[in-house]
Amino acid sequence: MHDRHQQHAQHSPHARYAAGVFRAAGARTVLALGAGDGEDALFLAHEGFTVRAVHDVRAPLPLPDDSVDAVYAHLLLCMALSTKEIRAAVDELGRVLRPGGLLVYTVRHTGDAHHGTGISHGDHIYEHGGRVVHFFDADLIHDLAKGWRMHGLEAFEEDELPHRLWRVTQARPRVTGARTARRPGSPESR
Repeated sequence: MHDRHQQHAQHSPHARYAAGVFRAAGARTVLALGAGDGEDALFLAHEGFTVRAVHDVRAPLPLPDDSVDAVYAHLLLCMALSTKEIRAAVDELGRVLRPGGLLVYTVRHTGDAHHGTGISHGDHIYEHGGRVVHFFDADLIHDLAKGWRMHGLEAFEEDELPHRLWRVTQARPRVTGARTARRPGSPESR
């Protein structure tokens, strides 16, 4: 008999970290962004979470306001997205997260060996070996956390180069007093 971790050995250590953080916070529903081969999303589902995967963060998310307990994004936000698109995506994540909901994401940072190499697209975006990456500096991480509660910011390395990344854990603030206003047309405003 195999245990569930052996069956899904291809998931990233970041999914394991996120599962622990989400479980400790009492999360039940998880939005997995840019699920790729699906191993991290599948791991989270096998850990008992109800998981919904979405690949495109350039468009509004097909979810109602306050509809998920947690969001997980491993390397999605550092793909070929401008800073403006990243800010809009994080705002959209704040919309679909319930008050107190957690966002765990990883991105490559400006200390990475590939930052500043290859073809520059401006805005800390570089193309190297056919892959376009937006590298995050600490200012962008902190800017994206404005209006959120920061729970953790960890710099780490992985792979052979090694790639240098940030792992960010932040929470949407809990609403006190009156409920926040809804966007016109959102399911909860009807």
